[in-house]
Amino acid sequence: MEKIIEEKLQGNTLELEPKAGNSKKLFIESYGCQMNFSDSEVVASILQNQGYDTTNNLEDADLVLVNTCSIRDKAEQTVRKRLEKYNAVKRLNPKMKVGVLGCMAERLKSKFLEEEKIVDLVVGPDAYKDLPNLISEVEEGRNAVNVILSKEETYGDISPVRLQSNGISAFVSITRGCDNMCTFCVVPFTRGRERSRDPQSILEEVNDLAVKGYKEITLLGQNVDSYLWYGGGLKKDFSKASEMQKATATSFTDLLKMVAEANPKMRIRFSTSNPQDMTLEVIEVMAAHNNICNHIHLPVQSGSNRILKKMNRLHTREEYFELIDNIRKLIPDCSISQDMITGFCSETEEDHEDTLSLMEYVKYDFGFMYAYSTRPGTLAGNKYEDDIPLEVKKRRLAEVVSLQRKHSLYRTQQFIGKTVEVLVERESKKSPEEWSGRISQNTVAVFPKGDYKIGDFVNVKIEDCTSATLRGKALGYSENN
Repeated sequence: MEKIIEEKLQGNTLELEPKAGNSKKLFIESYGCQMNFSDSEVVASILQNQGYDTTNNLEDADLVLVNTCSIRDKAEQTVRKRLEKYNAVKRLNPKMKVGVLGCMAERLKSKFLEEEKIVDLVVGPDAYKDLPNLISEVEEGRNAVNVILSKEETYGDISPVRLQSNGISAFVSITRGCDNMCTFCVVPFTRGRERSRDPQSILEEVNDLAVKGYKEITLLGQNVDSYLWYGGGLKKDFSKASEMQKATATSFTDLLKMVAEANPKMRIRFSTSNPQDMTLEVIEVMAAHNNICNHIHLPVQSGSNRILKKMNRLHTREEYFELIDNIRKLIPDCSISQDMITGFCSETEEDHEDTLSLMEYVKYDFGFMYAYSTRPGTLAGNKYEDDIPLEVKKRRLAEVVSLQRKHSLYRTQQFIGKTVEVLVERESKKSPEEWSGRISQNTVAVFPKGDYKIGDFVNVKIEDCTSATLRGKALGYSENN
């Protein structure tokens, strides 16, 4: 899939190796952000211990779970269409149970049981440990709901199973929730307040992945740069911590350095960053460690100061430029990607032009772009009029996407003639004779297979490109092998 897309939404079914003695089948499908896919691995781990093995065959399932996204109306409509598919299967297999997980479950709560007659259980992002009890309720003939948000839960004590994994790359969750309260965003309401995971449990998970042969991990959170561990508790309560807790607290800079130094042969990525929270120290740690990938996903949402203020983005256009300049200065070959919203409430043509001029300044490597849709329960949904006509939103979105394609091609063209390190991840979708993998900058590269295999680090000389993909020839193994 090209990264220059309008919707960062995808579905994926997940399967793992059967566990001896398990007799029930779980079909789990995930939509939305990387955190949802990571959460599905936690859910599968919990249910594996309850006798469930996963299956990719919907018709074989005893339990069907869909992990949902509420960030845009289109995401919710996609889930509802999938529920129609489940309903058709359930008519043939009445014993099959259906559950809705994730952000959409939290937003709609018990209303979901009324709207979608086939749904048996509704489980919010912080209630997955209660799944065994909820499933028991359903098996006794009662609908089950648990969408209570937690101030402590991070699932740090659960070892996620790696579903449909290539055995090469994995997500490692470090924070949950968000405190930023952007006016367009449902995440604080569906995932709760921001809390960080014990750094020791993170290191243990990463070390375990390294022992198992994984070559790359992504530290994951709604806002990774605000990671802060001082012995537990919400970030907003840090001011109440003891002097000892404050003196020994672990910041994201500290965590990133710890993980990189503990596993120097493993590639380290992180996502997502918020411009208002990313520090110069994080960029310096990236520059100092070769195994931290040279890519930063840095959502900006708009190039207009007026719209940024209305979105409650706590940075200005000028501050964003300063951050970009620091990245370029310390890591000249760092790729930068974006999230962008067009047609936010009251956006004028001048505001839109500010977004285009910001894009011209940064020249992002790739991005995820959307037309604004009102999300019920958000400040914007409650307070602001969604007053931009759909045709105007779509026209502005088309202009943003077109400019991003131009910049993406410009960025990939800079690699022609250069030698890059590629981590082989899978067979190319377009040719069984080629391998596909990513370079440090997160750009996909393909090259003839030769004698290489999945998991190899290969030096590849780039000879051609599209706006999303590099193409080249292998020169040999890199020193990371």
